[in-house]
Amino acid sequence: MKRPTGDAGNALIEFTYLAVLLMIPLVYVLLSAFQVQRAAFGVTEAARQAGRAYATAADPAAGLGRARLASDLALADQGLAGAGAPEISDPDGLAPGSRVVVTVRYTVTLPILGLIFRGDLSPRIPVSARHVEVVDTFQATR
Repeated sequence: MKRPTGDAGNALIEFTYLAVLLMIPLVYVLLSAFQVQRAAFGVTEAARQAGRAYATAADPAAGLGRARLASDLALADQGLAGAGAPEISDPDGLAPGSRVVVTVRYTVTLPILGLIFRGDLSPRIPVSARHVEVVDTFQATR
């Protein structure tokens, strides 16, 4: 009796190979998107909290320290570390009714490729957030 020759059983193997070839890039893209989204949440909240901490400080010097601490805490909540100090622009100082602009920047190193390519070759995505905080008009005398 002759054994049949044909494609019986090959469909499962082909499907498995195609699934693996398509799923690996898809999972990588999802992991990268999640990393960037986490950083976006972190810098947005860090800018907001740093602005609030600075605007409620007694003087600009104390406000810088409070803003840095608030920014670091908000970033740590998202598992982010290594961001620089928030950039604060307050042309009128902490005068009642003035606006304080806070910008927080963070650079996301993509997973896996960041381990393979070190230094300047590492693929990175910059993420930043800007928040405008108004100093309270009706505040206690400082």
